[in-house]
Amino acid sequence: LMVWLRRCTHYLFIVVVAVNSTLLTINAGDYIFYTDWAWTSFTVFSISQTLMLAVGATYYLTLTGVPGTATYYGLIMTVYTWVAKGAWFALGYPYDFIVTPIWLPSAMLLDLAYWATKRNKHSLILFGGVLVGMSLPLFNMVNLITVADPLETAFKYPRPTLPPYMTPIEPQVGKFYNSPVALGAGAGAVLSVTFTALGCKLNTWTYRWMAA
Repeated sequence: LMVWLRRCTHYLFIVVVAVNSTLLTINAGDYIFYTDWAWTSFTVFSISQTLMLAVGATYYLTLTGVPGTATYYGLIMTVYTWVAKGAWFALGYPYDFIVTPIWLPSAMLLDLAYWATKRNKHSLILFGGVLVGMSLPLFNMVNLITVADPLETAFKYPRPTLPPYMTPIEPQVGKFYNSPVALGAGAGAVLSVTFTALGCKLNTWTYRWMAA
């Protein structure tokens, strides 16, 4: 019975965590829609993506104990997002304008930290968390600069779901403009360590609940 319960709980939690992570970051590739606030939103979204990837992938990784699982989790999030972004294509946006956040390389670094330290959870939290936080903004900026004519396209296809309170009043120049990658990576490197630890803790709580 316990084996059956553990397996069912394992798969249920993975689906719940992966789906919710994707839902929470589903608009994270839409930096370009916030034309006047693009770098501010990039910084904020970079941090949110980093934290959701760190907590979900670490939970999945430590629950299975198999290096490579974090990468699999990142792949799940990526596929979910591809499907969701298909809605933008259906609305008429060109393929080269739709940005899908890049999670896989950061998830691979998390797996590498776990494998290289011989499945040491403390090293996973410290090294893996920092690697995810520092790498994700970098990969997503490379992803973002491949978009063709972002401003022209953004004005040609105004986002239909942009709520009124998110409409820019005037350009915010200076605050986050100078280095969104550095700001996102700096904050992410610190915060993702905490969230990686949370992923490990969720794993512990899950096993305790299943064994009760």
